[in-house]
Amino acid sequence: MATHPDNLRARLEDRADLLEATRLRYVALRGMLDAFFWKDRVRAHFELLREVAQVQPEVDATLAALGRRATAESWPRDAAPMKLMAEVTRLRDAVQQIARKRLPEAERSSSLGEMLLRLEEVVLEAGPLLGRRTWARAIELLPRNLPELRAACAAAEVFERVFKRPTQPGALPFNEAEADELRRALPLAESALGALWARLEHFDTSGRVKDFLSRRASRTPLHAPRSGPELVLHAAFWHGVARARLRALLEERLAPVLPLEPEVPALLPWIAAREAASAGGEVKLRAGEVFDEGRAGLFELAAELASLSHERPSGAWSEEAAWTRLWSAAQRARDEGGTDVERLRDALRLFVILRGTEQTPARLFSPSRASPRASEEPGRDVRDMKDLPALVQAARHAATRQG
Repeated sequence: MATHPDNLRARLEDRADLLEATRLRYVALRGMLDAFFWKDRVRAHFELLREVAQVQPEVDATLAALGRRATAESWPRDAAPMKLMAEVTRLRDAVQQIARKRLPEAERSSSLGEMLLRLEEVVLEAGPLLGRRTWARAIELLPRNLPELRAACAAAEVFERVFKRPTQPGALPFNEAEADELRRALPLAESALGALWARLEHFDTSGRVKDFLSRRASRTPLHAPRSGPELVLHAAFWHGVARARLRALLEERLAPVLPLEPEVPALLPWIAAREAASAGGEVKLRAGEVFDEGRAGLFELAAELASLSHERPSGAWSEEAAWTRLWSAAQRARDEGGTDVERLRDALRLFVILRGTEQTPARLFSPSRASPRASEEPGRDVRDMKDLPALVQAARHAATRQG
């Protein structure tokens, strides 16, 4: 039994809106590609070209599904939805034919979306118009609907929300949930911005646009970004702020161990959970794809040593538990090597030399404070000691010894 024409529009649901929007885009795109100076027209409307290309698979799937449904339910040909589907199909075929004509034969494809993206490359590779200014060229190369640009902006939104607000000195600027957001946002921003700079290098062979934007990437944005280049600059600025702030807070909490750039995201949730734990609580750093068991132990050892090197905490605090955690971390990291381990050994030796008391609670001051009196000169065994757990035991003995 045929469906009444009045009910067909409701049966299409939101797909009618998709087809109507696609019809309007096809009309505009057909006019652009069919113009005599079609490259100039496309150069001024890259975003439209990308919108059509990105939504094309969904449009093709919708037309095919609705065609099968119309046949099965015997929709009348004069119904408005049927006319809309027919017009969208006709316009799609017309745009596809023009796009094939504009491309070299070797680069033609059966997919309209692929051909439109290739047309974008053809226009960009042709270079700017005579007298085209750098900023206008940047707008051409960086349309706002680039997937990489959207990813960079999503990451920058996290960075701006976390690091723009004021925080107390010494406190983490993020909580555990935000630490997990940062963990995902950092590699996303790194990858997206890298792809955007690579796009500029590919299409702007003179390098002027990339140099122009690079010089401005460290400037504080003064207004909400609107164009593609402004969005890139906004994302690059907040990515730089996030990297600098995170490097500073990790240095404060993990010195003398210096995390590598790929290790930073994985450390953030652990740092946040560790500081959110109650006094004396233990939060283990799990090994994973970024660092192994020994490296994880090295970070734990550095964090515990940094905690003991600061002022003694007020309130409930178990010094015994703190030294136990320090020793356990040293056991995990005892087989590690490299410059980070050497710096930790030096820090533990300095710890032994300073021999903190209640008035000076094992705080690692500058090396100038490390000159012991003759009666306090540590034995050669401590200076030559390499084993991390043994050095921890020596530091514990020195820190708890009276006098």
